[in-house]
Amino acid sequence: MNYELLLMYVVVAFFYVISPGPAIFLAIYNGAMHGVKVVMVSALGNILGLLLLSSLAMSGLSAILMTSATLFLVVKVVGASYLIYLGVRQLLASRKAMTLKQGAGHVPARSLTASFKEGFVVAATNPKPILFFTALFPQFLDVTNAVLPQFFVMTAIFMFFSFVSLTSYGYLAQRAKGLLTGGRGAWFQRISGGLFIGMGASLFQLKATQ
Repeated sequence: MNYELLLMYVVVAFFYVISPGPAIFLAIYNGAMHGVKVVMVSALGNILGLLLLSSLAMSGLSAILMTSATLFLVVKVVGASYLIYLGVRQLLASRKAMTLKQGAGHVPARSLTASFKEGFVVAATNPKPILFFTALFPQFLDVTNAVLPQFFVMTAIFMFFSFVSLTSYGYLAQRAKGLLTGGRGAWFQRISGGLFIGMGASLFQLKATQ
């Protein structure tokens, strides 16, 4: 591989991964409400979703998706609707969180299977990684060498950054859990729910040409 191109890719991928997005907000929410174990399982689902998108890019299917307005619209609507669903669910859960103020209740345990599926769906239905893998991956390929191994290396780097980033955000959120008890916990869920709804709404504005 061209190591100068690879180094440039590492920098771009790192800053792309750590920038706020649905997966990071989900990690922060899960870390604060359910702990790092749930965050790690959700992050595993997330990076497998990214692996799926990268595989589509390798096979050329994502290029078809990018040139088909109908297919891109379907993915965009599904992804945006799922984020809005997560936001609404958190808003509804904020009512239950108010009972923690008097110590009358506890946040229900989060199923690891459900957390894994949630992380996977958030990644696999997010049009932005599709744009990243389809539009940016080719910019860092050395076409004088075998392309497939480069795809695997670049995907592995992206997945590594994603997993570390999500677990780090989740860990920090868990450490701050003491600040999110009682009424503050309810407000945290309302704010995070509003952010998810806002991100879902913003996806409706995303175009394949971006």
